[in-house]
Amino acid sequence: MQMIQVEHAAMRFNMANDRISSIKEYLVAVAKGKLERKEFWALKDVSFDVEKGEVVGIIGRNGAGKSTLLKMISGILKPTKGTIQVNGNIVPMLELGSGFDYDLSGRENVFLNGAILGYSKDFLESKFEEILAFSELGEFIDVPIRNYSSGMLMRLAFSIATVVQPEILIVDEILAVGDENFQAKSKARMLELMSGGTTVLFVSHMLSQIREMCHRVVWIEDGVVKMFGDAEEVCEAYQI
Repeated sequence: MQMIQVEHAAMRFNMANDRISSIKEYLVAVAKGKLERKEFWALKDVSFDVEKGEVVGIIGRNGAGKSTLLKMISGILKPTKGTIQVNGNIVPMLELGSGFDYDLSGRENVFLNGAILGYSKDFLESKFEEILAFSELGEFIDVPIRNYSSGMLMRLAFSIATVVQPEILIVDEILAVGDENFQAKSKARMLELMSGGTTVLFVSHMLSQIREMCHRVVWIEDGVVKMFGDAEEVCEAYQI
């Protein structure tokens, strides 16, 4: 069964050429008809599919279009052209902690961020101790998160995001969060989800992780699919 089908997907952004530094300047430029826009195609005619339970890696240089593709599949962005069909519930781990309120405590943010991810209050209450234990925050769970280090934030966000076993998991460089011990634990949790039948899209700049964890790989270059196929073959071609 195909969980994700991407067919001839493309994403266009309209970028202003003028160096406008304020809303007032923007409105004046619009009123005078002097606002120049430039088309930028972040992705062009991208097609591939992902089977149920498959782990598909996405590789490419910075700016190749990988994050844009993940946001399109997650439903955050709508493709300018083409279609994307997703069969199953998605947990996108793209920008961990993006839904946090820095004036609230870690405990309060568990329920806020969990709600954003679609979890019910009852579910989060039943899983709270599990989230706390995995995050290793201890008594800091009741401290406002504006006092957290970046590593503490990432540990909390990862713990919330992976508390369930989604049908589709989208991961963007997540295994680099925290210290070495937490990275190992994060990786083990990822492998546990994968072994349970979760379909995974996995972006990483570490080809060793891609080779180890992925069945097939999509290589994105300048917004197009350069190669799609067996993980070892694509990684080898990418390195060359």
